[in-house]
Amino acid sequence: MWWLVAAAAVAVVAPCHGEVFTAMTDMSRLLATEGEMIRAIENFIVAQEEKLEKLKRDLFEMERIHDLAAHSPDDFLANPINAYLLVKRLTVDWADLQDVMTDNSMGKAMLNNLTSMADFLRWPDEEDLNGAATALMRLQDTYNLDTSQLARGQILGKKQAYRELTAADCFELGRQSYNSGDHYHTTLWMTEALSRQEAENNKTVEHADILEYLAFSTYMQGNIRQALKLTDELLLERPNHQRAQGNKVYYEEALSTQEAARRGEDRDSLGEEAVEKGYTVTENTLVNDAYHRERRSYERLCRGEGGLPPKVSSKLHCFYQNGPSDYLKIGPVKTELAHINPTIYIYHDVLNDDEIAVIKELATPMFKRATVQNYKTGELETASYRISKSSWLKSGDSEVVYRVNERIGAITGLNMDTAEELQVANYGLGGHYEPHFDYARREEKDAFKSLGTGNRIATFLFYMSDVEAGGATVFPQINLALWPKKGAAAFWHNLYPNGEGDELTRHAACPVLVGTKWVSNKWIHERGQEFRRPCGLDIKDL
Repeated sequence: MWWLVAAAAVAVVAPCHGEVFTAMTDMSRLLATEGEMIRAIENFIVAQEEKLEKLKRDLFEMERIHDLAAHSPDDFLANPINAYLLVKRLTVDWADLQDVMTDNSMGKAMLNNLTSMADFLRWPDEEDLNGAATALMRLQDTYNLDTSQLARGQILGKKQAYRELTAADCFELGRQSYNSGDHYHTTLWMTEALSRQEAENNKTVEHADILEYLAFSTYMQGNIRQALKLTDELLLERPNHQRAQGNKVYYEEALSTQEAARRGEDRDSLGEEAVEKGYTVTENTLVNDAYHRERRSYERLCRGEGGLPPKVSSKLHCFYQNGPSDYLKIGPVKTELAHINPTIYIYHDVLNDDEIAVIKELATPMFKRATVQNYKTGELETASYRISKSSWLKSGDSEVVYRVNERIGAITGLNMDTAEELQVANYGLGGHYEPHFDYARREEKDAFKSLGTGNRIATFLFYMSDVEAGGATVFPQINLALWPKKGAAAFWHNLYPNGEGDELTRHAACPVLVGTKWVSNKWIHERGQEFRRPCGLDIKDL
């Protein structure tokens, strides 16, 4: 019988887990447990519903924007703010949506399905986002665009974007500038983000996150006192923020040193250094001064400011060019003399809409990022000062390309046999090409060595689209701006008759502010022009 007693003892101990149903008091406690379970499920449902509601709102907004863009994709994307926001939606915003969708297996399956379509879909990456942000900054600087106006979706005083920027949009522009080491634009856009965040009912970004970036970039801009003030604000919100704690100590020390210098401590050593820096003129100083002068002229011309003086413009005129070829005798070309010394012509209506359509259709599938030639190595490479996509067309690619090349030869009187292929280029968001020469300078000895056709003697530039704002071809040395006009072309000689480069032909493609810009270039080389544009007999012949 002893084993029955032992079993009974076990039975007395176990009911607290396995036999709660044997006592009414224990059963009543289960109701409390069930209540907690209900509340947990309710909280889960509320959380899921909030996520779904957010997804619904995001989806509704995306559908609205997508429908708006579908009516006229070119017009929609021609606005730089719309283009930037599209890239941001497919990078930063999409990453946030993926976090929501990966909470359950169905969402993961849908994401995997999208991933499997990678060969058909084009997903921008962080580099694309940085490029879009940088392009917007370039437009902001070149065209003197106000940060607050841009954030309101306005360009040149007109509201053109489909919506205003949120604090998060401005924050992302500031973050991209920060990642590029551009503290000037970081300060501008983080300040705008701060203003918008404080006015938002539904906050799109954390106040403290803005303060962190803004404080450091303000310090890097030289305003230590303001950087310290912003850091103190940050620490009020996040007292345990380690970077902010370290930065506070650093800023206080820097401010103390700055104030000591102002009071005259270390005056002698600081004075000697200032005199030395203030009056030493180096080659680099002269180069930088020349760069900044050219930059100011370039940006002024891009904005449509300045221009040719009356004594120069009064000598300009238009005429029909009917020689030297038989082609021009049959169909004279409308010619505008745009500048004298260097002589620059604009030929009107030399490319029709059908020809432009064919050239675009042929070129687009072969588009690649436009390159420049490294003057030391002679190799082609991408560069931040030339942002566009381009491709090359041969005469044999189409009857249209053949006719266009023949037309250039007839108008210019130059031999096309040694010219480069027709280069077609498209400038999109902030697309530009900073001041440059088309010809190879003395130090660029290997620039066109592989072609074996000498230097680029002349440039023929077709405009294949109108541009709503921006996109001019400017010559900073001579204060000339040529504005794109569909079907027209510009022409100038890059070299003097003696073979020396004409530095006054240095030119640039201004950033496209609103719209898209299509051009095609024909670079004509020296070889084969001996009897068409004879060399000067004297080295001084210009």
